[in-house]
Amino acid sequence: MPSSSSASTSPQVYEKNTPGRGYVVVIYGLYIGSIIGVVTAPLGVILAHWRLGCGAEWLDTHLRFQIYTFWLGILAAIVALFLWQGIGLLELPPIYAWVFGYLFFTLGIFWMMARCAVGIHRLTSNRAIDAPKCWLFGVSKRS
Repeated sequence: MPSSSSASTSPQVYEKNTPGRGYVVVIYGLYIGSIIGVVTAPLGVILAHWRLGCGAEWLDTHLRFQIYTFWLGILAAIVALFLWQGIGLLELPPIYAWVFGYLFFTLGIFWMMARCAVGIHRLTSNRAIDAPKCWLFGVSKRS
């Protein structure tokens, strides 16, 4: 049940003790942990797929957001791998491949951390993700 009195003027705020909220927290933690141990992100997406539809609707927006974070990251990594291979096929100096690789990796970490930060902020504020399927940060201008 939303605890906000007027949904049109401010975002809906949900109950903090909603069942299933702990799973969402753990998944965000697994994604952040994947910076050090890559294996935690696949565990997080498996858990997100498993829990999707089992809890409150507002928590499902977080789970969808987490699922999209994982799969968009995989898609970006595949595209980057092909571009990286293309640099090799063009026989450009190796510095181009190194610069591209570091730039992609750094931007990828910033993107994932920013999505996790937005998600955690919205979760601790007991709010849903406005646009869980977006490519950026899932927050509409009205929030």
